[in-house]
Amino acid sequence: MHVLIAPDCFTGTLTATQAAEAMATGWRRRAPDDLLTLVPLSDGGPGFLDVITTSRPGDSTIVTVSGPRGGSVPAVLHITTDEGGTRTAWVESAQAIGLHLLDATERDPRVTTTHGLGELLDAALAQDVQRIVVGLGGSGTNDAGAGMLAALGAGPREALGGGGAGLIAVREPDLAGLAAARERFAGVELVAATDVASPLLGLQGASAVFSEQKGATPEEAQVLEGALGHFADVVRRALPPGTDLLTGRERRLDREPGAGAAGGVGYALLLLGGRRVSGVETVLSAVGLERLVAAADLVITGEGCLDWQSLQGKVVAGVAELASAHATPAVALAGQVLIGRREAMAMGLAGSYAVADKHADLAPVMADPVGTLADRAERVAATWSPRR
Repeated sequence: MHVLIAPDCFTGTLTATQAAEAMATGWRRRAPDDLLTLVPLSDGGPGFLDVITTSRPGDSTIVTVSGPRGGSVPAVLHITTDEGGTRTAWVESAQAIGLHLLDATERDPRVTTTHGLGELLDAALAQDVQRIVVGLGGSGTNDAGAGMLAALGAGPREALGGGGAGLIAVREPDLAGLAAARERFAGVELVAATDVASPLLGLQGASAVFSEQKGATPEEAQVLEGALGHFADVVRRALPPGTDLLTGRERRLDREPGAGAAGGVGYALLLLGGRRVSGVETVLSAVGLERLVAAADLVITGEGCLDWQSLQGKVVAGVAELASAHATPAVALAGQVLIGRREAMAMGLAGSYAVADKHADLAPVMADPVGTLADRAERVAATWSPRR
């Protein structure tokens, strides 16, 4: 039996590579004769560059940039050249602004900044590339990409780089360099590979949905929503938007799918002339997953928490969709499963299995994530690869 193991990271506990290896360890204990192919994946968030550098040979350079609270952090700039001679810079936003860079006491999206991501993009521009792909996801920021814009010359760091809450004080003169910053990308295809399709504002936006997991209280989320709304209004005055050719109306970049990705970095990349693509689809294409799925008898995917967010734009959904297209059964292993059987089947999963069946099981799972995931994979193998 040929089993394809293609998980995302288990956020906060295991990288995608560690998760895949743990699943393989458990599976081999029960079904040692099965052929296992391990393909760690990413949705554009943490691990994006690991996947890209493995599947797309090129030159990698370590760049030191500012972290979300201002300290220095290392980030990788990966440059590839395709057969047509196009040079592409691959960037993972989480390496500069990721939530994992902050301990629990530092998580406060009112003050965390995307300035370091702007420094990374500035380094990419200096490499004479024709294309920049930015993986978005797993951020610890919620500043609509204002800090990133400041690093690229849109305005002073004092006004734009102090975090999301401070954007309530931004005025048009603070964005005097926005048009020039956009012009820097005139000859570059700028691509935002996002893990979500959320807009910047509103009930499905960056502040309302994601700021709490970055450390904000419900009251602080409302403050951030107001500040980002004010910032978007000022941006429209400083850099009047174009007109939608289909409707004839003003184009609202803050309402575009993916504008809310990484706390609004998607919005800032759109301001710079970028376009949004699915991070999962970008990664699946880069690793040639469709070919691997077609050759497998069973696909195993997974992530830390299988919940409503998994249904859209995440690794599990992308893998399950590919598997369904090839009539290959797919199952998911997750730290927790918070969706029902009907939702899992609608996603294309033939089964979903939690490492922690009850909340009380979380403590031992967190204490030994590799061992408990391997044990769960071993039990799943007993169902899907029974001994003859």
